[in-house]
Amino acid sequence: MSGIGASGIILLVLIALLLFGPNKLPELGRAFGRTLSEFKKGANELVGDQKDRQPQRAEVSSEETEKTQAERRLPE
Repeated sequence: MSGIGASGIILLVLIALLLFGPNKLPELGRAFGRTLSEFKKGANELVGDQKDRQPQRAEVSSEETEKTQAERRLPE
């Protein structure tokens, strides 16, 4: 699939103009832009949180590995 082309976008704009009128269309555009920016901001925060947590998990797992190796070295 090629997605929405230029003709598709023009058709969507014309339909929106007919449905909402020229006065309401800028308000809808601003609301859509705010919604999209909030979504991106939230997605970036989630990705950032996951990146921050990954090194901590690696440190814990390396500490556990060192403890396990130390336990193996000790004779009983």
